Amino acid sequence: MGKIIAIANQKGGVGKTTTSINLSAGLAYLGKKVLLVDFDPQGNSSQGIGANKQKHKATVYDVLMGETLAKDAMVQLKVPPLSVIPANINLAGADLEMAEFKVGREKMLRNKLVDIKDDYDFIIIDCPPSLGLLNTNALTAADSVIIPVQCEYYALEGLTQLLSTIRLVQRLFNPTLAIEGVLLTMFDARTKLSVEVQQEVRKYFKERVYKSFIPRNIKLSEAPSREQTIFEYEVRSEGAKAYASLAKEVINIAAKEAKG
Repeated sequence: MGKIIAIANQKGGVGKTTTSINLSAGLAYLGKKVLLVDFDPQGNSSQGIGANKQKHKATVYDVLMGETLAKDAMVQLKVPPLSVIPANINLAGADLEMAEFKVGREKMLRNKLVDIKDDYDFIIIDCPPSLGLLNTNALTAADSVIIPVQCEYYALEGLTQLLSTIRLVQRLFNPTLAIEGVLLTMFDARTKLSVEVQQEVRKYFKERVYKSFIPRNIKLSEAPSREQTIFEYEVRSEGAKAYASLAKEVINIAAKEAKG
């Protein structure tokens, strides 16, 4: 059984795309079959992993709103060894177009992924920084959600809203949706603030917070400009070690769930 994980937080700049790219790559390098779905109209995951080079290929917009099958929109990468359904600015119009549908608009992505779900060990969805219909579609399609939280002053701001959205999706469209985990990002052990935020987040979410955390690391910021994940760009960096650790943690959690 494949597992669909949405990376979601309506707050921008918390590391959603960085996590989507590097967690996907980490899982792939550990031998898992992975599909990354770029569901953000900015298309940063597609660009940061080098999947947007095929200019005339179908995108996730064509899958969502048209007759294109998910498998026909995929870009197969050799490095890292995974598949990507890319996005571009066309996806921005999907929110408005979906609003015109009276029935089933929240389940459009789920209906498109259901046929390929079991072809993969993990399908990672990079969500947009908003709480509109795109995010609702991603959460309805997902088995679980990873929430990146940056270790900065306003870390917990807006999380209440996100958790309310998750509960609403659970109640109305996807009762089995679970919080996969909360991921601390941009952690700097030298600052008192980072340590305090980590303590606060762990106190609030308890065992749902990953043991792995993502440090503030310049190599993680540089890698997307080369259209590379951190593992190709600088595998010895602290950022690469952190995402490798997270990928192992995600695999271990999935293995425990499979055993029941």
